[in-house]
Amino acid sequence: MRNAMSVDVEDWFQVGAFETVIDRRDWNGLEHRVEANTDAVLDLFAEAGVQATFFTLGWVADRFPALMRRIVAGGHEVASHGYDHARVFTFTPDQFRADLAKARTALEDASGQAVTGYRAPSFSIDTRTPWAHSVLAEAGYAYSSSVAPVRHDHYGWQGSPRAIHRPLADAGLIEWPITLARVAGRDVPAGGGFFRLLPNRVVERAVERSNGDDRHPAMFYFHPWEIDPGQPRVACAPLRSRIRHYSRLGAMAGKLRRLLAEHEWDRSDRIVAAHAAGL
Repeated sequence: MRNAMSVDVEDWFQVGAFETVIDRRDWNGLEHRVEANTDAVLDLFAEAGVQATFFTLGWVADRFPALMRRIVAGGHEVASHGYDHARVFTFTPDQFRADLAKARTALEDASGQAVTGYRAPSFSIDTRTPWAHSVLAEAGYAYSSSVAPVRHDHYGWQGSPRAIHRPLADAGLIEWPITLARVAGRDVPAGGGFFRLLPNRVVERAVERSNGDDRHPAMFYFHPWEIDPGQPRVACAPLRSRIRHYSRLGAMAGKLRRLLAEHEWDRSDRIVAAHAAGL
């Protein structure tokens, strides 16, 4: 079964873990590493023969349009990650509409590709944003991958559906939550920092369970900064944030190579299109 390989394209200083200690007004003056790191991800995918979805900040597209074109040239999908990583629950519905439009314009102008997919920064569509899926549907998005159906101190919508589904009865929008792994009786996301910390076999079992027992494709995600052990350190960040962000960065590229070889991967939009008729 084909599973979705996805990348959340943001720079090291734009992550939710540092949002209280790095001001957005300072972003332009910091060292930008997203282009080189995303190029390294593109090389990994080319080596493995995998095409993927790049959920990208409009902020990144505005500053690195050539990178957007290289993503498209590699056969990958460019999708939206919002404009500047503001979480959806910090918006009103009208502010969310404006953020979606600003990001989509930046992404489509830079890439030349129509943007039909969306991922909320920090999986911030949850019980606080019951209007978010309706706004996405109104804006013409085909799918979202914005829900983490777990309980977590940073994000999560515990109890929400775990498989691809239509969250609205009156619209064709599809929501594809991230896949979960089971660890010591607890559900955790099978991607990002948990993937860096856990043995590969834990995530591989999660993909196998999704494909086999649950009979639906898995959704995996990571970030370009996760393969960059040389990135700057934010010493003033909380200890928990530093542990989450910096742990095992040097191991990530090798872990990804193994995962890419273990399963069949593709772009999210193609898999959504293949499953839409059955939902």
